Amino acid sequence: MRCANLLADLPPPAAAEHLETLFANPHVRIERIVSHRHASPPDFWYDQPHDEWVMLVQGHAELAFDDGRRQALQQGDWLLIPAGCRHRVAETGPDTVWLAVHVAA
Repeated sequence: MRCANLLADLPPPAAAEHLETLFANPHVRIERIVSHRHASPPDFWYDQPHDEWVMLVQGHAELAFDDGRRQALQQGDWLLIPAGCRHRVAETGPDTVWLAVHVAA
């Protein structure tokens, strides 16, 4: 058994977001993502073969979608991103913490 605090031991700002897998099996992967004013590269899109549920635990962020939509997220907001939905991180604030759940089909 493992017990930890999602907001403990946050890594310092770095060139890239910090991803930490908290749990994984063949069907589900749960990650903590720490962002410090990060954004996806201008022409980069996530296009995942699985559904992703994300929650903004701390901070703020904005996601952009290839159809032109944008979604602002504040602390406590969550979003289900269906498989094949092209998206990118448009911006994040300092010390932004995400909880991401990836679910295989």
